[in-house]
Amino acid sequence: MKFKLLFAVDKSRFFDISQFAESLEKKGIEYKIIDDLDIYDSEYSNKKYLRWLKKSKKLQNIIDEFKPNAVFTERVSHLSSLVLKHKIPLIIFLRGDYWSEVKWAKETLEQKTNEQVEIWVKGKVAEKCFSESTLILPICKYLEKIVMKRYPKNNVQILYQGIDAKDWFETQDMKLKHPCVGLVQGATIWEKTKELLVLPKILEKLPDVHFYWAGDGIYRDKVLPMLEKFENFHWIGAIDYPNKVRDFLSEIDVYALISGIDMSPHTILEASLMKKPILATDIGGVSESITKENGFLIKKGEYNEWIEKISLLVGDKHMTEQMGKKSHEHIKNNFMWDKIAEDFMKILKEQTNLIRE
Repeated sequence: MKFKLLFAVDKSRFFDISQFAESLEKKGIEYKIIDDLDIYDSEYSNKKYLRWLKKSKKLQNIIDEFKPNAVFTERVSHLSSLVLKHKIPLIIFLRGDYWSEVKWAKETLEQKTNEQVEIWVKGKVAEKCFSESTLILPICKYLEKIVMKRYPKNNVQILYQGIDAKDWFETQDMKLKHPCVGLVQGATIWEKTKELLVLPKILEKLPDVHFYWAGDGIYRDKVLPMLEKFENFHWIGAIDYPNKVRDFLSEIDVYALISGIDMSPHTILEASLMKKPILATDIGGVSESITKENGFLIKKGEYNEWIEKISLLVGDKHMTEQMGKKSHEHIKNNFMWDKIAEDFMKILKEQTNLIRE
């Protein structure tokens, strides 16, 4: 009998998760992917507190029909708590430092009383889900340490994010000014976004280099006014994934991740497969997907180092091409979904009782 795995994830993640699932299918796993927010009965859809108090008929029907051996999710949510009530093993693929993100949100966002209550309730749900999960899969070693400190008795294993090389090929659908540096990153967490405040000094010192930022979020306006003062800075907003992201990465000369905290960013994998040299702030788990051959890690706040490394790369086309080739090679050898699926299968067989030979 095949092992059945139910993926319950955000709809925006279907593209990547479906590739992971297809790689698992080759190894004998049967799967189904659902939107983790599309489980609520219509009469409770606009009343969060009411829907949290009841079991979901939609989820019950999915479970009855598919009969999953385990549920794989990326969010500690109401759905996750319902999975536990159904006595189904819960696997949490943890892509960020959940606890710090909640703390930062409380410190930087104004919240009404009902929103504070909602956050408190969600925190209780999350704690239960983490504590009672069968398996927690942080996406890098840095995050693994954080999880193990909080849940030393839980089964915690590293599982990196994967990617499919066939989706990342050169196009000619976008025209930018050169030489240029491209950034693909959101502005939804202030601790990440505020590192962009080093950019004005970089922009000032490199007037002939164009910087393009593809991304958006609630903290955009805390940094954008300072950046748009410079003629060599261009904000293009959020762009469609993967097609427009591929067009953007195809056109840029150098990829940069200027972030205050990150784990194992998927954009590094994407830019690497597009054969771009990588520049990134040396924080969190970022170093786990960059080698000395394919990019440079830069200390937080060190704008002079950014200026030096960008100048080096845009001034040496041969170095840029060689580092780009190494980027492509490194990601292809270590982060393809087939390899990640193999690692996941090994974890299931060796670290849990979910799959037996």
